[in-house]
Amino acid sequence: MGIFRNESLVYKPVKEVDLSSHSFEPYLPAKVKAPRMAGFFVKVFVWFMESQIFGTLLLYILKANNLIHQLVTNAELKESPIYTPLHPFDEDLKEHEVKCIRSDLSPAEKVQHAMECMPLSSQTTSDQSFKRWTILDYSRAYTSLQLTPTVVAERFIKAVHESSNPPLKMSFFISYDTKDILQQATESTLRYAKGKPISALDGVLIAIKDEIDCMPYPTTGGTKWLHEQRPCTDDACCVKRLRLCGAILVGKTNMHELGAGTSGINPHYGATRNPYDRNKISGGSSSGSAAVVAAGLCPVALGVDGGGSVRMPAALCGVFGFKPTFGRIPHSGVLPLNWTVGMVGILAATMEDSLIVYAAISGELPSNNRSNILPRVNLPMLNSTEPVSTVKLAKYDNIIGVTIPEIENMRLAHYITIGSECSTSLGSYLEKLNYAKIGWDARFALAIYGSFSSKEYIKAQKIRNRQIQFHDYIFSQADVIVSPTTGVTAYPIFNDALKTGELDYVNGAALVRYSIAGNFLGYPAVTVPVGYDESGLPIGLQFIGRPWSEATLIRIAFAMQALCIQSYRKPEVFYDLINYN
Repeated sequence: MGIFRNESLVYKPVKEVDLSSHSFEPYLPAKVKAPRMAGFFVKVFVWFMESQIFGTLLLYILKANNLIHQLVTNAELKESPIYTPLHPFDEDLKEHEVKCIRSDLSPAEKVQHAMECMPLSSQTTSDQSFKRWTILDYSRAYTSLQLTPTVVAERFIKAVHESSNPPLKMSFFISYDTKDILQQATESTLRYAKGKPISALDGVLIAIKDEIDCMPYPTTGGTKWLHEQRPCTDDACCVKRLRLCGAILVGKTNMHELGAGTSGINPHYGATRNPYDRNKISGGSSSGSAAVVAAGLCPVALGVDGGGSVRMPAALCGVFGFKPTFGRIPHSGVLPLNWTVGMVGILAATMEDSLIVYAAISGELPSNNRSNILPRVNLPMLNSTEPVSTVKLAKYDNIIGVTIPEIENMRLAHYITIGSECSTSLGSYLEKLNYAKIGWDARFALAIYGSFSSKEYIKAQKIRNRQIQFHDYIFSQADVIVSPTTGVTAYPIFNDALKTGELDYVNGAALVRYSIAGNFLGYPAVTVPVGYDESGLPIGLQFIGRPWSEATLIRIAFAMQALCIQSYRKPEVFYDLINYN
């Protein structure tokens, strides 16, 4: 039978792959063969997928049709596997116009250093049609006693209530506690009244993706069951650091169930809607975190980026999404759904906000460091007058003198990796779980994830090795890779998906295509809003940097922000918590 033919690819050794700009290495576009399904059809398909007889056959066909067998399962590779993209810190890494800070400083001290890097003047102008309020705007309003954190918290609670109910039903949050929010705000207000704020983050509202532990909330991972088997007993490390700066942690944002999708449609907690068009997706899986920043409810939110899950929704919602180098931010207290590709990331109104929060939460824990060298943290001097024109940019797919091959192969290898790790992480919970508690689209994803073999996982890590070698060469020629953040803008939310979720792997592959290197290879990456499509939906531009070169990325993103900020548009759903009517 044709469908059982074992086609395979014999990979050339890396040193034989032509990476020059005149390379004839084949460029393979995304080849996704899976129809969109939702509602009744998803249920039927999942029933077949979960059956022992039909499921095995369907999984074989799906993997064969989507080239997994040819490019991974049956492929022949000479490279050794690399299981974790933990890059050694390069002591010779040279970044211009930076402030180097010690890793052992307190979060508030790091924020102070970030404040000293802020630009001398704002990029915004008085005639600008729209701007989002920033950390600095809130800090100045509080310091001048023009406004108090308590007043802002009350406005926030009212806005969340309005956005959560008809006619909007934006589904930004899974949980928020008004009493806890007001208690934090009261304490911050008293500090400002005494003239003793902890840092510029004191009293600033920050939302947390429901994949990150944050007291007093359960961590659901977008499910109806995970928090029952894995109770939250403490803050994640990144959350603790924000608390130490005085930030007001306002609740847990909505996300795609188990991070197993890119739309942000959650059948349990609602579809997170895009503030630029309520009938469009916000992207996932950090959907709520992107949407609350876009809607003006918070200047910053935390997300987790396992396959573009911070950068994709940031791009679709017209905000900044920043994922540091793998290992730069401690992962303790984050659901271990994908431990070699997932990273805490920052969604923000501006790059200045991203820098301040990055300073607060960055720095590896000494107990987690495998060497005696803690990677230094460089903060970019955004007040520098030195141009960024000396930075060499490369782009997918042909760049300055080189070609980036095997992008689709990398996407499939990443999918096998993230799926295998998710399935393994949840295995002990799923064994005793009633599957009726899981959304239908997540059940489909788990069926796929559980089908990957150890052979496929190991070969995926060999592909990781190849790609790291390719990118090492690229970064010897250029400083930063530039690409679109996503291959499509936000697409419609259909009613048939609201209760079951949806299977749309064609759009999903288009969304993740350019994001994979940041996760699979552990590189820092940032998305910047640069424009809008003909329907007025945001478009993001992505920059990917060398390991540990966050300062360079932030500088470039800040320069791009300066070019685009005057053209930013107000979303359809937006709350002004400073000039509140």
